[in-house]
Amino acid sequence: SSRRQTDERGRALMRRLGIDEVGGNDINEVSGGQLQRACICRSMINNPKMIFADEPTGALDSQNGQEIIRLLKESHKIYHQTLIIVTHDENIALQADRIITISDGNVVRDERQVARI
Repeated sequence: SSRRQTDERGRALMRRLGIDEVGGNDINEVSGGQLQRACICRSMINNPKMIFADEPTGALDSQNGQEIIRLLKESHKIYHQTLIIVTHDENIALQADRIITISDGNVVRDERQVARI
């Protein structure tokens, strides 16, 4: 895509995640939650085939966390992206079609379920 299209997609992602007003701010001028949402925008801007999300809702309130999960699910559906999400939040994990549980560095469970993503 062109630079203009990429810029437009970035602005749309920032608007969707409620951080468009801090787009020009220095990293030291934004909150941890705003920074986390900016990182998510950055990771999605070019519609990658795979997204690795390590605790994507960890620093967010529940409303922003739910919006992140909706955005990831929507992106997966539209662009057929593979999502690998690391989370301690069981409600997020239960939305996946495969859950791999790791304890003390070992896989203790690997199960597939009906996809809800």
